[in-house]
Amino acid sequence: MISDELVRILACPETKQPVALAPAELLEKLNARIRQGTLRDTRGEVLAQPIEAGLLRQDGRVLYPIIDDIPRMLVERGIPVDPGEAGRS
Repeated sequence: MISDELVRILACPETKQPVALAPAELLEKLNARIRQGTLRDTRGEVLAQPIEAGLLRQDGRVLYPIIDDIPRMLVERGIPVDPGEAGRS
Protein backbone atom coordinates (compact mmCIF):
# COMPACT_ATOMS: atom_id res chain seq x y z
CA MET A 1 0.00 0.00 0.00
CA ILE A 2 1.17 3.52 -0.62
CA SER A 3 2.28 5.70 2.25
CA ASP A 4 0.14 8.37 3.89
CA GLU A 5 2.87 10.88 3.08
CA LEU A 6 2.59 10.14 -0.64
CA VAL A 7 -1.21 10.41 -0.53
CA ARG A 8 -0.89 13.84 1.11
CA ILE A 9 1.25 15.22 -1.72
CA LEU A 10 -0.75 13.76 -4.62
CA ALA A 11 -3.49 15.73 -6.35
CA CYS A 12 -5.92 15.18 -9.18
CA PRO A 13 -4.04 15.90 -12.42
CA GLU A 14 -7.12 17.58 -13.91
CA THR A 15 -8.47 19.80 -11.11
CA LYS A 16 -5.54 19.77 -8.64
CA GLN A 17 -7.93 18.77 -5.84
CA PRO A 18 -6.48 16.67 -3.03
CA VAL A 19 -7.09 12.92 -3.07
CA ALA A 20 -7.61 10.38 -0.30
CA LEU A 21 -7.67 6.61 -0.13
CA ALA A 22 -11.05 5.36 -1.33
CA PRO A 23 -13.22 3.67 1.29
CA ALA A 24 -13.78 -0.08 1.01
CA GLU A 25 -17.54 0.45 0.50
CA LEU A 26 -16.90 2.47 -2.66
CA LEU A 27 -14.47 -0.11 -4.01
CA GLU A 28 -17.10 -2.81 -3.43
CA LYS A 29 -19.69 -0.82 -5.40
CA LEU A 30 -17.29 -0.16 -8.27
CA ASN A 31 -16.18 -3.79 -8.36
CA ALA A 32 -19.83 -4.87 -8.58
CA ARG A 33 -20.15 -2.65 -11.67
CA ILE A 34 -16.97 -4.21 -13.09
CA ARG A 35 -18.50 -7.67 -12.66
CA GLN A 36 -21.61 -6.41 -14.49
CA GLY A 37 -19.45 -4.98 -17.27
CA THR A 38 -20.81 -1.46 -16.79
CA LEU A 39 -17.87 0.47 -15.32
CA ARG A 40 -15.86 2.60 -17.74
CA ASP A 41 -12.86 4.87 -17.31
CA THR A 42 -12.74 8.41 -18.67
CA ARG A 43 -11.60 7.06 -22.06
CA GLY A 44 -14.82 5.09 -22.25
CA GLU A 45 -13.08 1.74 -21.95
CA VAL A 46 -14.90 -0.96 -19.98
CA LEU A 47 -12.88 -2.04 -16.96
CA ALA A 48 -12.38 -5.78 -16.50
CA GLN A 49 -9.97 -6.03 -13.56
CA PRO A 50 -11.19 -5.52 -9.98
CA ILE A 51 -10.01 -2.39 -8.19
CA GLU A 52 -8.07 -3.29 -5.05
CA ALA A 53 -7.31 0.29 -4.01
CA GLY A 54 -7.76 3.78 -5.32
CA LEU A 55 -7.46 7.47 -4.64
CA LEU A 56 -10.70 9.41 -4.57
CA ARG A 57 -10.70 13.05 -5.61
CA GLN A 58 -11.90 15.45 -2.89
CA ASP A 59 -15.23 16.13 -4.63
CA GLY A 60 -15.87 12.36 -4.84
CA ARG A 61 -16.38 12.39 -8.62
CA VAL A 62 -13.22 10.62 -9.85
CA LEU A 63 -11.22 7.68 -8.56
CA TYR A 64 -7.66 6.98 -9.67
CA PRO A 65 -6.80 3.28 -9.35
CA ILE A 66 -3.76 2.04 -7.48
CA ILE A 67 -2.26 -0.91 -9.35
CA ASP A 68 0.67 -2.85 -7.89
CA ASP A 69 1.05 -0.10 -5.25
CA ILE A 70 1.42 2.56 -7.97
CA PRO A 71 -1.22 5.30 -8.20
CA ARG A 72 -2.32 5.77 -11.82
CA MET A 73 -2.72 9.54 -11.67
CA LEU A 74 -3.54 10.16 -15.32
CA VAL A 75 -6.72 11.93 -16.42
CA GLU A 76 -7.46 9.17 -18.91
CA ARG A 77 -7.12 6.48 -16.22
CA GLY A 78 -9.62 8.18 -13.93
CA ILE A 79 -12.85 6.38 -13.14
CA PRO A 80 -15.95 8.58 -12.97
CA VAL A 81 -17.84 7.98 -9.72
CA ASP A 82 -21.52 8.69 -9.15
CA PRO A 83 -21.78 11.00 -6.10
CA GLY A 84 -24.21 8.52 -4.52
CA GLU A 85 -21.63 5.74 -4.78
CA ALA A 86 -19.04 7.89 -3.05
CA GLY A 87 -21.43 8.55 -0.18
CA ARG A 88 -21.86 12.21 -1.11
CA SER A 89 -24.87 14.05 -2.41
